[in-house]
Amino acid sequence: MAKPISMEVWNPSGKYRVVSTKSMPGTRWIRLLTDNDCRLEICTDPKTILSVDDILALIGDRCDGVIGQLTEDWGEVLFSALKRAGGTAFSNMAVGYNNVDVEAANSNGIAVGNTPGVLTETTAELAASLTLSAARRIVEADQFMRAGLYDGWLPHLFVGNLLKGQTVGVIGAGRIGSAYARMMIEGFKMNLIYYDLYQATRLEKFVTAYGEFLKANGEQPVTWKRAATMEDVLREADVVSNSVYNYTQQISLHPVLDKTTYHLINPERLAIMKKEAVLVNASRGPVIDEVALVEHLKANPMFRVGLDVFEDEPYMKPGLADMKNAVVVPHIASASKWTREGMATLAALNVLACHLQSFRGQLISRTLLCC
Repeated sequence: MAKPISMEVWNPSGKYRVVSTKSMPGTRWIRLLTDNDCRLEICTDPKTILSVDDILALIGDRCDGVIGQLTEDWGEVLFSALKRAGGTAFSNMAVGYNNVDVEAANSNGIAVGNTPGVLTETTAELAASLTLSAARRIVEADQFMRAGLYDGWLPHLFVGNLLKGQTVGVIGAGRIGSAYARMMIEGFKMNLIYYDLYQATRLEKFVTAYGEFLKANGEQPVTWKRAATMEDVLREADVVSNSVYNYTQQISLHPVLDKTTYHLINPERLAIMKKEAVLVNASRGPVIDEVALVEHLKANPMFRVGLDVFEDEPYMKPGLADMKNAVVVPHIASASKWTREGMATLAALNVLACHLQSFRGQLISRTLLCC
């Protein structure tokens, strides 16, 4: 017999039964639900990732809405079970919803919500932190010190990359990508090259205005360029960042994950990047071919990478953990107290919207955060 899943119950006499598959930061989201006549049941099982069977047990025979996590596989099995239990809403505590079969949700009349917007600056800050850590070899130097190996200053000790005046490449200049770009441009006076399906007009205006400010003060102005292809960014940037469609050479990746962005960074594209480039990914792991990345890091010791997400999360591909030119952190891009509490609040509002405003079968927009 399966062991019962442990639960924490708030407002036991509430009219609507809402389940949260994980405990979430803050208490505002709890108050929002209980103040609106919801019986809230929070799963306190120690498992990091719940299985489909676990979630089926949580849904049970009666459930009006569920707040879930990006680690869960929400498809036909779970949505049909939620429908049978009388449910109308599922809210994903994440900016993305690549773990959600939206067609299955629609066919079962389940409204799906996500939590964009509130994590823009926090995620961009983490991408910037990874960029700095990789470029200046912070983690390597920290481990060196802790191992007691430092016995005096040397001219070649942990020489890294200067960011000032270099080119940051952004693939995907949406909310997060643009925020990251602004941080790198204003903070380090980097030039910008970006690739996006749409023109990032506001970002371009920002770079132009900042360039004029620098010029008026006798400094070299920063510049921007919208690349015709992704390959142009990879060739020219010193930092490439991906936080859901961002590049820098420093290249920063910032695309959503779908069939068109799976293994966006592959052996061929790694090969055209500068040998001393910095690649940052804080979007979705499968955007990078991790096996190819490990081989590239081995062959190019001055190439550096900062990763917040992984292809087979929570696991890393063999060899990645051994790479000194890789900085790896456990999917913490949105992990600031303010942001995580905001995500939990927005997730609760998404569920409430279905009952209080009869929003069914729609994707609930982030504007609900203002309710």
